[in-house]
Amino acid sequence: MPGTPLRLVVGLGNPGPTYARTRHNAGFALVDELARRAGAGFRSEPRHQGEVARARIAEQELWLLKPMTYMNLSGASVQSLAGFYKIAPEAILVAHDELDFPPGVVRLKLGGGAGGHNGLRDIMARLGESFWRLRIGIGHPGDRSAVLDYVLGRPPQAEAALIEEAVSAAADVLPHILLEGAEKAMNRLHRRGNAEP
Repeated sequence: MPGTPLRLVVGLGNPGPTYARTRHNAGFALVDELARRAGAGFRSEPRHQGEVARARIAEQELWLLKPMTYMNLSGASVQSLAGFYKIAPEAILVAHDELDFPPGVVRLKLGGGAGGHNGLRDIMARLGESFWRLRIGIGHPGDRSAVLDYVLGRPPQAEAALIEEAVSAAADVLPHILLEGAEKAMNRLHRRGNAEP
């Protein structure tokens, strides 16, 4: 990424089997896929309140983090690991589910608001807004009152396949972020046949 090399990828989600494969765990799916491709294993790091892996991607060392604090307190884990390894917010990429995009769409951006996402809101409260976001579309239930049950639910097979494809595309582009910088990687990612919603 121009000026500040990426050093940490955070996947947001909720721990435990109850939440496995739910829409809200799209960020976990991304870092799990990165670890799988790199042959890296996650280990529990209680002092950072998360599961941590060290991966080598595009010949660069990268930390992968899954906060185990539950979504709304994700910032405590990110702040702890970033502080310990002296990682600037601009060198952090946070992968998360995005209600505003349909399943299958994935977008990369720097900074911005929380958009109602409590995990992002907690990270922003601790680190500011200047980290990168990888937004994985999960669709919207159409009614704000239904959002909580929707994000904590498991998508039907067709939607799950689209989300998995978006996660795979995001994992494909990560080496390009490291090698070419975010701007070129963004163009590559956003050209996947989906116009910006």
